[in-house]
Amino acid sequence: MREHCTSGTVRGAPGNRRPYRGGVRHVLLQQFIVLALRQISEGDHMRGRSCLCGFRVSLVVAVTFLAVTPAPSSSELGTWAPTGSMAEARHLHTATLLSNGKVLVAGGAPYAAPLASAELYDSATGTWSPTGSMGTARYSHAATPLLDGKVLVAGGCCPYTASAELYDPATGTWSPTGNMMQARYAHTATLLPNGKVLVAGGGGPPMDSAELYNPTTGTWSSTGSMATARFGHTATLLDNGKVLVAGGHTLTTAELYDPATGTWSSTGSMAEDRDAHTATLLLDGKVLVAGGNRYISGTTASAELYDPAIGTWSPAGSMGTARYSHTATLLLDGRVLVAGS
Repeated sequence: MREHCTSGTVRGAPGNRRPYRGGVRHVLLQQFIVLALRQISEGDHMRGRSCLCGFRVSLVVAVTFLAVTPAPSSSELGTWAPTGSMAEARHLHTATLLSNGKVLVAGGAPYAAPLASAELYDSATGTWSPTGSMGTARYSHAATPLLDGKVLVAGGCCPYTASAELYDPATGTWSPTGNMMQARYAHTATLLPNGKVLVAGGGGPPMDSAELYNPTTGTWSSTGSMATARFGHTATLLDNGKVLVAGGHTLTTAELYDPATGTWSSTGSMAEDRDAHTATLLLDGKVLVAGGNRYISGTTASAELYDPAIGTWSPAGSMGTARYSHTATLLLDGRVLVAGS
């Protein structure tokens, strides 16, 4: 089984999250911190944004890079510390930072059969606790925090499903919501400025279609299709409100989705094909794509930068280790932490 984590951000645990300017309300604690950093550095007006990113832990022992309060001593900086273990081993699951500061882990697969269970991580105590199980067992799905604090889980495998559910942190329970128009897995799900969620691509077989979830009505509607069918790609919400989709199995191409028109347009292609990579929006508005699988040569350590101002890619320094299905997290100082695989 080929392992894919989608990004939206995502692909990713709360990694590829970065605010942009305007009037959308924040739902994630990390956004407030980064927003403050952006205010100081730019003095801009703000608008909140979160996007999904995937998260992958292949062992039941979870580790977290601790941001300690009070501040850690100099000997503790840049080090890893063990934290509580999940109740179940899982991979190809999702991890979503909730507005209360806890982390919701849902689904995944310990071996082959998908899980319906979910757990909550409390960083204050370093412990995990059970929470309500999903109505449908799934892995390689997408999880998106909504503006009202709930979490939308959609799609996944196996079998491929179009079902979607909402998790309510206030009650710890899941409720069904409208099904997607197509069953898909290894897709991306991106929270847009208007509160809707853009789902694009995915597998079973590779798709070019995209659809929008409306949290107000709990329904899905079709939107413009991408020029190229893709899965194992990334999707990143840019500062201009457009969504950059890049790569996917065997692909170097990238496209931009414009929520105002519901259409896609081509943009510059990457130098290398890649899937199961990460895409991280940086503080300067550029997008760092790193690692992934190449169709011919396999796992890569290379990285590239996308500049939305000119729509082109440029090489970035390679990582020390080739990796795929990893995570990439923007730190407060502007650096990116890459971990796993």
